[in-house]
Amino acid sequence: MKGDELNFKEKYYKNYKKNKSALCIGIDLHNELLPQKFKLDSFLKSMIDNTSDLVCAYKPNIAFFEKRGSEGIELLKKTIAYIPKDVPIILDAKRGDIGSTAEAYADAVFNYFAADAVTLNPYFGLDSIAPFLKYKEKHIFVLCRTTNNSSNEIQNILLQNNKKLYQEIASLANKWNHADNIGLVVGATFPQEAREIRNICKDMIFLVPGIGNQGGDTKEIVQAINTDSNSPTMIISSSRSIMYAGKNDEADISKYMNDIRNAAQLMNNHINQYNK
Repeated sequence: MKGDELNFKEKYYKNYKKNKSALCIGIDLHNELLPQKFKLDSFLKSMIDNTSDLVCAYKPNIAFFEKRGSEGIELLKKTIAYIPKDVPIILDAKRGDIGSTAEAYADAVFNYFAADAVTLNPYFGLDSIAPFLKYKEKHIFVLCRTTNNSSNEIQNILLQNNKKLYQEIASLANKWNHADNIGLVVGATFPQEAREIRNICKDMIFLVPGIGNQGGDTKEIVQAINTDSNSPTMIISSSRSIMYAGKNDEADISKYMNDIRNAAQLMNNHINQYNK
């Protein structure tokens, strides 16, 4: 990292305070929702132009780009490059492997795509996390308590130490966090568990999906995890409810973008209502 570049946390704090925002827009390319009248690259650039002053981060989901083959990979790279350099980018990749494979994943995320952070699956333990931790200016978000219905099958398993698995993951993340560059993915649909995790990981940044279409309650999750609005520790992600806020038959991209901006403003205001 060059001396004049900000690390992930510095970028996050800067945008959180400058934009008064804990909102992260997830960039998920759902073919059935994308407005067909606009070129995809132009649509993404316009969305960024119209929302970058309202967010603390962007979170492109790599799967929706990978499914488009080489063109999708190139589009992801260009989209990341287009986002203003002081706005942090979390690549939602949920990587989870070990050894040279994990090192290759880390190289791709942080060097080829030039993301500032990444989501990781901790099932392999520290061996799957360590290659990413070498990039001390970057950040990793470890899956801890996720929003999906079947997450209880795994994450609520009671261990021999009388902790549930998600609680143990939080404790391990604390143990691994020597460089202060680990955060957790904690779903908005489980506010009570989120409160428990916050008690374990006092100062970690939580990446929080599940607001909007997934039904998470903004008030409950904000009050559960954010103890001090002056010391930000949450990134609340919303994807479809913002990206596709416009009418699908809209012929004028400026009107569609106005709908996106309004949706982002409403979501940000809703978060800030409880972020005190």
